[in-house]
Formats: sequence, C-alpha cells, structure tokens
Amino acid sequence: MKVGMADKRDIATTNLTGHLLIAMPGMADPRFDLSVVFICDHSDEGAMGLIVNKPTPDIDMSALLSQLSIENPAGLDGTKVRYGGPVEMGRGFVLHSPDYTSVVTTLDVTPELKMTATLDVLEDLGQGKGPERWLMMLGYAGWGPGQLESEIAENAWLVGPSSADLIFELTDGEKWEAALESIGVSPLLLSSEGGRA
Repeated sequence: MKVGMADKRDIATTNLTGHLLIAMPGMADPRFDLSVVFICDHSDEGAMGLIVNKPTPDIDMSALLSQLSIENPAGLDGTKVRYGGPVEMGRGFVLHSPDYTSVVTTLDVTPELKMTATLDVLEDLGQGKGPERWLMMLGYAGWGPGQLESEIAENAWLVGPSSADLIFELTDGEKWEAALESIGVSPLLLSSEGGRA
C-alpha cells in the first residue's frame, strides 16, 4: 500500500497493522528521527509498533540475557538489542519469522512476521532454539485513538509495505532509505513541509 499526499485522507479507514511507518525528515520528536516503525497492531483504540532501525548503545543480547539470568550457549554476544520505542522501555519484544511460536503467546501480524513478548522466546534464543530471523527490542511506540492518523495527516509519517527482508537483512542504517524506495520516494526529494493545494 502506497500512501501519497492525495490519499492520506483515507488513512482514517485503513488498518495499518503489518505496515511500516517511515519518519519524515524534520520529525518533531527526536526519538523517531529517521525511524522505521513496524506496526504490530492498529485499531480504533490506537496503534502499537516497534522501531526496527535504532540500536541501543548500552546493551546487547548477551548483557540482556545475563541480567535476566538466562543461559546463553547460543553465543549471542554482540547481537544488537534495539530501541523499540519510548513506551515501557523495560519491556522486551521480539519481532521474528513465522517459524517460531511461543508456548505462551505469539501475535501473528503478517504471514511473514510474528511478535512475541514473553520470556520463553528469550530462553529459546539463548539456547539456539528460537526463530531463524529476529530482532529484539526494548520498549515500543504507542498511539492513542486517532493519534497516528492525525500524525500521518500532518505529514509526520509515510506508510509503506512491510518486508521481512528489509527488517531482518538490511543494516539499521539502510532501512530508512530502503523503506522510502519501496514506495517510490527519494530521500533527496523529501521535505518536512506538507503542501496545500
């Protein structure tokens, strides 16, 4: 789904679950500067998503598993933990491929992406039994009823299709431009000012 200037008014009736939000240059909130957010849930009650391209500077998977007293024979030393968003930053979320389902609960977001937020996924990752492709995030991005739609209408975000390859295979620094390219937008042509006809 491409969302250009002319069809942003249709966002109010569109479910964005499973799509990517791409931050426009000049984003007022520096926590979302050049961010790509995967939307895990979107309804009349609001939206929840995970930033997929912002590594945390201070913690990796080895340190996280150690803090949680989870064994790490899989050797996840140096594996990045990402900043998923500013809400509940002490809570962890794993966005992953569909080859894994938690014995507790896993959210099927799209046919190629699932999200698990229970401790067992971390235990399985530490044992090398988790999903084949995954990202670990601390915190999430959340919007109240109508808030995300309003931000899109105000030109804060572009909306694009999700892609497991973009999320899991590209470096964090490549994801923003790749997400823009997926909707045919050049980063060089973007402006933080929305036009009015």
